[in-house]
Amino acid sequence: MNQQHLLLDIEGTTCPVSFVSDVLFPFAKQELSHYIKQHWNKIPHNKPIQAAKKEWLDDQSPESKQIKQQVAKRETEEMDGLVQYLKHLISIDKKSTALKDLQGKIWEHGYNNGQLKSQLFPETAECLRQWHRQGLTLSVYSSGSIQAQKLLYRHSPAGDLEKLFSHWFDTHTGPKKSTESYIRIAEQLHSSPNKIWFVSDNGAECDSARSAGMHTLFSLRDGNPDRDPRDHKVVQSLREVMFT
Repeated sequence: MNQQHLLLDIEGTTCPVSFVSDVLFPFAKQELSHYIKQHWNKIPHNKPIQAAKKEWLDDQSPESKQIKQQVAKRETEEMDGLVQYLKHLISIDKKSTALKDLQGKIWEHGYNNGQLKSQLFPETAECLRQWHRQGLTLSVYSSGSIQAQKLLYRHSPAGDLEKLFSHWFDTHTGPKKSTESYIRIAEQLHSSPNKIWFVSDNGAECDSARSAGMHTLFSLRDGNPDRDPRDHKVVQSLREVMFT
């Protein structure tokens, strides 16, 4: 048998949506200004801040233009303008790669000083360890940065689970609702797509993964915003994940 792969989303799949929306996002929003100010003079070496500034410069939305005008009129410092812009992205839940990278840096500080401890579904750790023992290759594909993904599993209530995973993918690979992203992931896993099972709480992501040739499982949990599995097989617990 060729190697089987399990590609897992995080939010709504292995971890409650509420942990991300009620704990991680507010923490990042609260600490954002402090982090930017602390690292502003180190911008040449801080790629996430550089990338965030470029994204703001390129963004032609009314909100972005308004903040730029305030900076141009010297009503707002550039540094404060960037913070304002990033908080706007958080409020509209924009899947910004630069923002995700910055959030990862902020969360790292929170995890390391004990302010943050990740939350997982009750069976997650047990299932991950069991799949790993069975010889499945475990990978993550989440819109959160790779750093944020690793931190969440490293600081889990069940101990360090990071080492159970072989590969990590975020939006640097491509958008999660794009078929090309899943084709790219299969290539990076050196696997044919039909040897990969993708589990996600989002129907459009499942559609894209299936279009790339992967098997799909739709995670339907209390608190998940997407309640429509379309025609994907539903799992309400990771214990229901079957490789057939």
